[in-house]
Amino acid sequence: MANTTSAKKAVRKIARRTAVNKNRRSRVRSFVRKVEEALATGDKAAAESAFKAAQPELMRAAGKGVLHRNTASRKVSRLAQRVKALGA
Repeated sequence: MANTTSAKKAVRKIARRTAVNKNRRSRVRSFVRKVEEALATGDKAAAESAFKAAQPELMRAAGKGVLHRNTASRKVSRLAQRVKALGA
């Protein structure tokens, strides 16, 4: 348990940041899941619109430090590849 005033404040701050990051990560997963579901149904139009919404969300998470930049880029790239393959 934290003893000093600064350590107690750090614990509170970490708890707030954790809650924010958890919310952001959950948001990203929801957007990615929508793309996955659209791909599973084979609906190209829905997949493209879901992907257009998911891409900035992934990059925003990377910018905020929730995801690593390369992880976000990899996810975007793989989703784009799958959406493109759906039309072919």
